[in-house]
Amino acid sequence: MDHPKYSSLMAVLNGVPDPRKARGKQLEWDLIWGVIASAMLSHQRGAAAIAHWATRQAATLLAAFRPTKGRVPSEATIRRALQRVDLVALERQIAQLEQPAAAVSSQPGGEPLGYAIDGKHVRGAGAHGHSTVLVSLVAHQDAQVMAQTAVAKKRHETQAVPTLLGERDLHGMVITMDAGLTQPKLATQIREQGGHYFMVVKRNRRQLYDELTWFFTAPPAPCDRPWRVVTTVNKGHGRLETRTLTCTDDLDDYLIWPGVQQVLRRETERIELKTGEVTRAVTYGVTSLAAEDATPAQLAGLWRGHWAIENRRHYVRDVTLGEDACQMHVGAAPQALAAVRNGLLSLLRQAGWRNIAAGLRHYGTSITDTLQLIGIPSQRL
Repeated sequence: MDHPKYSSLMAVLNGVPDPRKARGKQLEWDLIWGVIASAMLSHQRGAAAIAHWATRQAATLLAAFRPTKGRVPSEATIRRALQRVDLVALERQIAQLEQPAAAVSSQPGGEPLGYAIDGKHVRGAGAHGHSTVLVSLVAHQDAQVMAQTAVAKKRHETQAVPTLLGERDLHGMVITMDAGLTQPKLATQIREQGGHYFMVVKRNRRQLYDELTWFFTAPPAPCDRPWRVVTTVNKGHGRLETRTLTCTDDLDDYLIWPGVQQVLRRETERIELKTGEVTRAVTYGVTSLAAEDATPAQLAGLWRGHWAIENRRHYVRDVTLGEDACQMHVGAAPQALAAVRNGLLSLLRQAGWRNIAAGLRHYGTSITDTLQLIGIPSQRL
């Protein structure tokens, strides 16, 4: 399904429906969400902090938004907006800001475009007994969130993925998933929607894991199979890591898995440079990509790229944007705040900020720059 693309966060937020009844609309909806977004960009976390910031910046905010009542939203108003917002509409609108202009079959260098699916606990809400788990679809290349949805209470993440992917056109996309999401139904859905999958296999899927272990170690001997191998070496964070990826498409109808074209084994050796301690691990994978669709090096890149969702999105939201420290936990608030954080990360990266913490420090000292970034016309400031 096609949706319009937006160039500013305010245009995105203006498209979110106002759930209030007529008699409850004391302040404009765009004012409330503009204050929320700009305050969060200035490193404010919860409703109380946002309202306090708005009071301190009232003169500039009133000049920028020109509300009919001539006042900024209170803490109670901000809290109600976050708790009652239509989350499906909000997530859909935020995604329109972040989605690439077009899906293509590969990056300029010929590598398949990877999109990671992974779940994340909103720990601040969880500390109050309100478990909130969000599942996101994130581009490897730039960590952009294309979609996000909540996991229903007492349900597993796998049950949220069909909704996350929905009726999305997956042509030109390789969906990567860690072992917890390696499910035949998800593999089937991805192929039916035109995409490819890359699934990690660990012991939680015992039969599949044992079959792959046997396949890579039992006769016929390795020299009799058309194995393709690539080795990469990386040094950083006090470690020397060597990864060897072995893959083959010579399956001989051995493996029963929807759409599988290749099986993979990755052997990882990590050496702690300070202590000399050595650890080794072996992990397996399955993919619907045929040998002609991706080289071993490209498959290794997809495997590494999956962790962009952890390193470039989840960690930044948790630590830099303070998601773990935010204590809002009632109603839609935890997911609504997470959605706005996704939008702000997109804006910051589009503005050229590689260091998100530095970007927050900058906008925290300049409300004019903050309002311009979210899409307020400069002539109002």
